[in-house]
Amino acid sequence: MARHGEGLRSLRSGALVGLVSLAACGAPSDQKLRDLSQRIESAPAPSVQTKHVGPGVAVGATGTFRFARFVFPAFRKDRAMETARFADRWYREPGNEGFEAVIDHVRAELEEAGYGREDHLRLEVIPTSMEAPAWTPRRARVRLLVAGAPDRMLHEFARPEDPDRTMLPTHAPSANVEGPVALGVERARAGAVVATAEPLTPELLRRAKAAGAVAVISAALAPYNVDPTPAARHLDAIAYASAPADCPLPAAMISPRSLSIVQEACASSRDVGIALEAEVELADRPLRTLVATVEGAEVPGDAVVVPAHVQEPGACDNASGVATVLEDARLLAELVLRGDLELPRRSIAFVFGQEMEQSRVWIEKSGRRAIAAVAADMTGESRAETGASPLLERMPDPGAVHPLPPDVHTAWGASPVDAASLAPAGLSVIARSALVDVGTIARGWETREHPYEGGSDHSVFLGRGVPAVLFWHFPDFAYHTSLDRLSHVDPEEMRRTGSAILATALATADARAFDMERYLESLRIEQELRLSACERARDGATAELWKAWCKGARLVLADLCLGPARSGEPDPAPARPKPTKPSEENP
Repeated sequence: MARHGEGLRSLRSGALVGLVSLAACGAPSDQKLRDLSQRIESAPAPSVQTKHVGPGVAVGATGTFRFARFVFPAFRKDRAMETARFADRWYREPGNEGFEAVIDHVRAELEEAGYGREDHLRLEVIPTSMEAPAWTPRRARVRLLVAGAPDRMLHEFARPEDPDRTMLPTHAPSANVEGPVALGVERARAGAVVATAEPLTPELLRRAKAAGAVAVISAALAPYNVDPTPAARHLDAIAYASAPADCPLPAAMISPRSLSIVQEACASSRDVGIALEAEVELADRPLRTLVATVEGAEVPGDAVVVPAHVQEPGACDNASGVATVLEDARLLAELVLRGDLELPRRSIAFVFGQEMEQSRVWIEKSGRRAIAAVAADMTGESRAETGASPLLERMPDPGAVHPLPPDVHTAWGASPVDAASLAPAGLSVIARSALVDVGTIARGWETREHPYEGGSDHSVFLGRGVPAVLFWHFPDFAYHTSLDRLSHVDPEEMRRTGSAILATALATADARAFDMERYLESLRIEQELRLSACERARDGATAELWKAWCKGARLVLADLCLGPARSGEPDPAPARPKPTKPSEENP
């Protein structure tokens, strides 16, 4: 997930795709909705729902449940884990060696699943130019030099899978320098190596260079990187950081424990230095965005987009997201090719590439129109290892303007949202239903949701007026550090999250008239909760925002479920999944 997301400062009012009034499409009567609901393949509705911190949803066998009930048993968590294991071997930055290896791996797996070879399963690679050369770190060492004592290795790596591989910030140059330690940039002098707990910002680098320093070593971590357990594992974490593309000085990251060692050495000796060796490789090549599309049966030009970014070297962020979405794509292709599932009305596009950029590339070059986006980022965190909860981040709504219980922002923090720019939509209702349905089928999955915060691909789609949500996990103390490795990935969590993502995408791409009753009842449940919270807070302004939001969302959900045709003809038969036999791996 991006360190500094494209926070949505304003949303174009009225830009939401497909917003129409019920009067224009003919509001169906309650009896008609009941009649339509009988046309779904017979399936028992869940009688008990799992725990979800947020608004409840209506119980029913329609909507996301008709997909979640067969997607979850068929999701191959062993196959997803193999992909995560492969991606975790590489340090992945846009266009670099690791990025290219993962793109090639995902492409080969998609081809084996039938993409690019079978009708309605499209596969394409979209090349675009990069502003800076692809950056691959090859090796690095940071040594502590104390007069009269042997050199002490603080950190080193020589292979992309080594534990300390994040010690070189992205775009750091090759180097072979050493100098006396300056504890803080304010103490820097000519020839010194600055050792600090300050974040590695362009301003810090500029100040160090102006003071004559030859390198900067930082042990900065974010507040949410503190280990919540007594083990204090964060003391050995090396932050995954970045430097400007024209980085003015050699730079490296070290752990807080290593900084303490440096400080202790300086306290006991006046002759303390640091040596930094670094080798990086730069290459001019195009950036590749990989797109696998299951084409819709009725409106193939409209698509639900599911992006998962390849770059960033973490296992949870985002090897798990790549693995989860690849398994969703393979699973959907298998179900369609076996005849267990008919093609959805609209297309579903699975996108792999550079975060944010991949979404811009798809929007501008795919030739299709996005009706919704379901971003997959940090999908596999083990709660036992990381403390992270599975989360749904909603698109901007009144809760992002003024959050009231049960809404609470995460440690990531809020992005300003202008109340006047809100564009109502029902995608959050669909995604929430998917979380609850998967949790019920999985017999226990405690999930949460929160208002819009930004920081991943959903922000790009929202900025173009497309409804978008994010499935992720937070707070993860190992986020953007060297500790984010495969041992923190839970294959069962990828299965649950991946099932919710695919159920959301399918339910949106194949929304039917008989789904509408459940979604509208779920929206009524949410409105009741929101207005009660406003009443307790004596917040009439936010109550009016929620009333307007829910009214607009009802119209959008009706448009989604009753479309795409409005000829007055009966709704075509739904895509009917056949019962799938659970695999031995997924009982």
